[in-house]
Amino acid sequence: MRLALPRWAGPLAVRAAVFITVMCCALAALLGVLVHVSVTDRTVGQAREAALSRLRDATESYEAGDPLRRGAGVDPPGLPRRLRELAASGRRGTMVAEYEGRPTMWAAGPADGGRALAVRIDHSQARATIEGLDSTLVWASGLAIGATLLVGAFAVTRVTRRLHTTARVARRISAGDLDARVGDPRAQDPTRAQDEVASVAAALDSMASSLQGKLLAEQRFTADVAHELRTPLTGLHAAAELLPPGRPTELVRDRVAALRTLTEDLLEISRLESGRERLETEPEELGSLARRVVRGSGTDTRVDVVRDARVETDRRRLERVLGNLVANAHRHGRGPVVLTVDGAVITVRDHGDGYPEYLLAHGPQRFRTEGGTKGHGLGLTIALGQAEVLGARLEFTNPPGGGALARLTLPHRP
Repeated sequence: MRLALPRWAGPLAVRAAVFITVMCCALAALLGVLVHVSVTDRTVGQAREAALSRLRDATESYEAGDPLRRGAGVDPPGLPRRLRELAASGRRGTMVAEYEGRPTMWAAGPADGGRALAVRIDHSQARATIEGLDSTLVWASGLAIGATLLVGAFAVTRVTRRLHTTARVARRISAGDLDARVGDPRAQDPTRAQDEVASVAAALDSMASSLQGKLLAEQRFTADVAHELRTPLTGLHAAAELLPPGRPTELVRDRVAALRTLTEDLLEISRLESGRERLETEPEELGSLARRVVRGSGTDTRVDVVRDARVETDRRRLERVLGNLVANAHRHGRGPVVLTVDGAVITVRDHGDGYPEYLLAHGPQRFRTEGGTKGHGLGLTIALGQAEVLGARLEFTNPPGGGALARLTLPHRP
C-alpha cells in the first residue's frame, strides 16, 4: 500500500527531505565518532597513567622487599598472555582485558627470573562513562536529526507549496482563465527580498496580464470590424436585390450572402470569447433534435439513434453545434456522413481524408484551412465555443477506418 502524500509534497519535497536526512545522519555520525574517540582516548589514557603509576610503586616495593598491595603481584592469574610476554622481554606495557567478568586495566613490567610484575585497576567506571556517552550521543543525534528534518521539511514545503500554487495558476491560464493570478506577496512588496519562486510568480502574472490585454484587444478588434461591416453589407444586400435578373446578379448576391455569413460568424465568435453567453435550457429529445438539424441542413446525412436521451440543454446552441459539424463533414469530407445519437453522446462522421494534423493537435483555429479547401475555418471554432458554453466536450479524431469523427459529449442533466 503506497503512502498518500499531500498534493504539495511532490518529488522535490521528498528529495529534499531525503537529502536533509542523509546529511544530518552523516554529520551526526561524524561528530559522534570524533567525540567518542576523543573521550575514549582521554579516559583510557588516564586509566593507563594511573596503572603505570601503581606499577612504579609496586616495583619499588618489590625491589625493597616490602609486601605488595592488593591488586599487585608477580605472574598473577588472569594476566593477559601478550602483556606477560611483553614484561618477560624486559619492557613495560598496559592492556584492558576482562578479569572475573569486569573490565580491568592491567600494567606489567619485568621482574626477577623472567617473570612479570603486574597490577590491575578496575576499569568498570571508565567503561560505563564511555557507554553512557555513546548512548547520550545517539539520543542527541536522533533528536537533532528529527528537529533538523522538521525545520527543513517546513522550509521546503513552503517553497513547494508556492511552486504548486504557481503551477495551478499556469494550468488555469492555459485552460482559458486569463484572470487567474498567483499574487505572491513577495512579488507584490518591493521592500521584501525577492527569491526565485517570487520571480517566477511575478513573471507568470506579467505574462498573463500581457496575454489577456492582447486577447482582449483582438476580441475588440474582431467585434468592431464585424459591427462596422454590418451597415454597409445591409445596404449592399438591398442594392443587390434591385439588380436585374441574370448570372452577374446571382454572383453578386452569392458573394454578399457569404460576406453576411462571415460577419455574423465573427460577431458570434466575439460573443463567445467575451465569456458573457448565458444558457437558456429546456428539456430536449436528442434523437428528434438531430433529425431536425439534418432536415434543416438540406444534406443526405444519415441519422442513427442507438439510444435516445432527454436532456436539459440550450436547443439553439446545440443545433448550431450539430449544424456546423454536419456542414463541415459535407464541405471537407466525403459521404456517407452519419450522425449518431448514443445517449448523451452525439457523433458526426464522414469518410473523407480526416482532420488535418494541426486540428487534432491544437484544435480548430480561425481562418485556417489546408489542402486548398474552401471556407474560412470558423465553423468548427464556433462549434467548439458553443459546446464549451453548453458545458459539453467536443473532441476531434481520425478513426482507424478512415474519415473524420467529431464526438460531442453532453452533460447529462435529466
